[in-house]
Amino acid sequence: EVCEKGAMSGHNVSHSNRKTNRVWAPNVQNVRVLVDGRPQRMNVCTRCLRSGNVQRALPTKSNVEE
Repeated sequence: EVCEKGAMSGHNVSHSNRKTNRVWAPNVQNVRVLVDGRPQRMNVCTRCLRSGNVQRALPTKSNVEE
């Protein structure tokens, strides 16, 4: 939802060069991020997580097991 990544399509190519359709899915994780200062669950690609394009929300007391 941050960088609008989607699935890409292409072919599996066998040794005999037969082609069948396939889909590559992006590495998208459902994480809690801060949006306008409030935590919200979003689907974020791992590149955006690594590069710091989103700010992760700290775990709340109810989410932390004691």
